[in-house]
Amino acid sequence: MRYTGPKVRLSRRAGVPLTRKAVKYFEARPYPPGEHGRKTSRRNTGDYGVRLPEKQKLRWYYDVSERQLRRYWDLAVRRPGRSGEELLALLETRLASLVLRAGLAPSIYAARQYVNHGHITVDGRKVDIPSYLVKPGQAVAVRDRSVRMQPFVAAAEGTYADERIAPYLDVDHRGLRFTLLRRPEREEIVVPVDEQLVVEHYSR
Repeated sequence: MRYTGPKVRLSRRAGVPLTRKAVKYFEARPYPPGEHGRKTSRRNTGDYGVRLPEKQKLRWYYDVSERQLRRYWDLAVRRPGRSGEELLALLETRLASLVLRAGLAPSIYAARQYVNHGHITVDGRKVDIPSYLVKPGQAVAVRDRSVRMQPFVAAAEGTYADERIAPYLDVDHRGLRFTLLRRPEREEIVVPVDEQLVVEHYSR
């Protein structure tokens, strides 16, 4: 199941801020949540204790369930490249992930909601599946009937955009649209996870 509780709490559990909003809260409380959070050491003993939290961070960063992440792993190992890099590329090209990365949403949770509620189109057709894998050359946009909604007005002004747009995207903030140019390369994917530990977790 996907985690649906407080998002900042997830960042504190992960040990890194997973969203923009979490940054200031994490700086104020950089220790795990709960009554004994201040006394808890983040140093884990044993290989499993190191690999599992890294896999969980990846799940939480992209807001996917364990079943979904396992499915992406199964797809990644069948691809010719390095399994960890292929896994990240799959997660990064999910529709919800790209809506966030293009600056059309303030968080992965908002991006998922926008897709679920039918505000997003792919090549002119409404797609309401956040896990939809976008292919290079496909154009993603906000539906015409949704562009006047406050979140999208803010997106058109560049409010949610990163300082540096991902090089695998061609983004038109004013037009509330973007195109996936090509498959993301590992060095272009900004994610606070060591994917090799995730590979080791699933390969054990």
